[in-house]
Amino acid sequence: MEIETKVLSRRIQDALYDNQETLGTAESCTGGCIAEAIIAVPGASQYFKGGVISYTNEVKENLLGVSHEVLEEQTAVCEDVAKQMVVGACEALNCTYAISATGIAGPTGGTAAIPIGTIWIGYGSKDDVRAFKLSEDFGRDINLTIATKTALQLFLEFYKEKHPVEPKSAF
Repeated sequence: MEIETKVLSRRIQDALYDNQETLGTAESCTGGCIAEAIIAVPGASQYFKGGVISYTNEVKENLLGVSHEVLEEQTAVCEDVAKQMVVGACEALNCTYAISATGIAGPTGGTAAIPIGTIWIGYGSKDDVRAFKLSEDFGRDINLTIATKTALQLFLEFYKEKHPVEPKSAF
């Protein structure tokens, strides 16, 4: 695992542990890479509830409550699915926040409409979910590494926005 990914995981730990909040994951194309990065930091069991590997639409629907209609109309690789996976993970895992990933890591499976390298990352809480789209193909392994690192960074930025650090008094 890259040192940058471990640093991001440690920063997430510091933030969540101090505030007694929890995190979960719902992953499709990343297959647990995000959860693996989170648990690489000793003590993650204090704030990481777990993850759902929802590689099929059936699991997305049945365990995470992703809309069948959205899956049929927009496919699993879309912003709405990434966001619904976050909400579903928060509910299924009873956690404060969640990170999701759904996409096509490669080397096959892409289409003209959804090319290889298209990965939607969802992050947030049940009440405030955001999404970000990756759209470049660097090969499967690098696509997964980029998606993992980006997911951690986006979540950390979101968390900091919600929990700004107040400046210390000069006195």
